[in-house]
Amino acid sequence: MKTNFRTLLLFTMSAMVISCNQDDDSSTTTEEQVALKNHSSTPAFLNKKAGFENLEIYSLLSSEDQLLQSPNFVYGSMADGMGLMKNNDGTFSLINNIEADYSIARISFDKTFKPVKGEYILNAAATASTAQCSGSLITPEEHGFGPLFLSGGEWGGASKGVFATDPFKNSNDAELATMLPAFGQWSTENAVVIGKDAYPTKTVAFIGDDTGDNTTPSGQLAMYVANRGDLAGGKLYGLKVTTAGIDFEMDMNEGSTYQAEFVEYTEKTLNELEQESRDKGIMGFSRVEDIDYRKGSGSANREIYFAVTGRKKTALTGKGTFYGRIYKVVLDAVNPTLATITCVLDGDKLSGVAKQFHSPDNIVVTKDYAYIQEDPNGYPDTADKTHFSYLYQYNLNTGALKVVLECDQVAAEAAGIGSASDMWELTGMIDVSDIIGVEGSFLICTQNHGWSDAAFTDPNANATPASNEGSQLYLIKGLER
Repeated sequence: MKTNFRTLLLFTMSAMVISCNQDDDSSTTTEEQVALKNHSSTPAFLNKKAGFENLEIYSLLSSEDQLLQSPNFVYGSMADGMGLMKNNDGTFSLINNIEADYSIARISFDKTFKPVKGEYILNAAATASTAQCSGSLITPEEHGFGPLFLSGGEWGGASKGVFATDPFKNSNDAELATMLPAFGQWSTENAVVIGKDAYPTKTVAFIGDDTGDNTTPSGQLAMYVANRGDLAGGKLYGLKVTTAGIDFEMDMNEGSTYQAEFVEYTEKTLNELEQESRDKGIMGFSRVEDIDYRKGSGSANREIYFAVTGRKKTALTGKGTFYGRIYKVVLDAVNPTLATITCVLDGDKLSGVAKQFHSPDNIVVTKDYAYIQEDPNGYPDTADKTHFSYLYQYNLNTGALKVVLECDQVAAEAAGIGSASDMWELTGMIDVSDIIGVEGSFLICTQNHGWSDAAFTDPNANATPASNEGSQLYLIKGLER
């Protein structure tokens, strides 16, 4: 793998991006405006649930589509984490991880929000064939520096850690990667920098470790703390629950709050961090997946939510979640190493509010809601858990949990789009309301497992594909924020 260790100051190109909080039309000087419509040849196989019948769902792009300005571009296998920017000319750029092709795509949208061009800005050679899973976009408006796209190197190759990619990077340099050694090596699902108002002089980031162990929960929630904009010289910590009697995640009951602290690591490499975590009693979870923080204020930004997807093994009984959990971590107003932790939704509580949980995997948090996406791990042990991937809406204020939609794989199979026996994943969801100027608008992907075609991998992304399963990108309009 070639690695470009140029200073991260090269990523502070804030003048090239319009404020993500700007929701008027002052930046657009032409008559072209966002006009939501279907642009993909592949229909949206998403079934709206009761109470959400008025949602508008648009199919924007799939692996079988050709884009006008780049007809050879392929929207590759297992699309995942993403971030959207509005450019100075009124067009849009989507940075999108393509997990199973070990790469990152940049997809250009015109002023009407129609996808017109795609290219790869990080390829499998750059990542040493390491899956790029969840991702997050850093912007000057939200975080005080950037723009910069963070992605997690999780499985497949040797580059397990956090990748930092310039969103404006020349696609001719797709074989060059920058990693962040100070963030540590993990089976990294995601890295997320919280809002700049949480700590006015600091950058605080969270890293999710998706390690799955059959006997001991071994996925950590790590935290990186440094001066504002410094992604190289800070300190790395792991979450330790300090309330007496809490040795495993399943010792924490849904709805109860426990004291916690972030303990500093001295190690940075994969095996050494795992050993140090055990030596210091840092909490292990059964696969930490996606992470996000609450929007709206500095206090809200210190409220962190993360999904633990679960792992059903007999030896994990009483130690790690089987069906998945959602946790809330609240950071101290002055010292981010002091915190509390609460399991707010427990899929192992079979009579509880989250009794339908079947491997919650991805999460996006707004001012008042969290939207939780599933990647079923094959444990349909009860009638409540016997369903295709759900998108849930969790009310942060009331605790109400509702099912928004479900992947309609029966209809997809009938249309020749995969098999109903290969469970799809809902993933990558982001709130784009303020960016495109349409309230209640979210982008989301599906990984259409079982929908395979040798043409579903772009050779510019991955010359030796591991998967040929298709992906779809949608816009959902009408969700509460």
